Amino acid sequence: MGADEDLLALGREIRRHRKAKKFSQEQLAERAELTRNYIGYLERGERNPRAKTLFQLARALDVGMAELMPPKPAAAKTI
Repeated sequence: MGADEDLLALGREIRRHRKAKKFSQEQLAERAELTRNYIGYLERGERNPRAKTLFQLARALDVGMAELMPPKPAAAKTI
């Protein structure tokens, strides 16, 4: 089963914010009341988190939930 591009992009944003705060996966997991394994799954795009989980992550990272969303993809060119 291939990874979903949206989940991969979300995972990259979670990882980017985690690294910017200099948190390990373990530290983020503890702050968000999740497991380190689950943080890894999210960062690799292997899990589809519930909204409540995204709120937990945003609070743990001290960012707005919208900041966890990946940038808007470029519009597809039409021929």
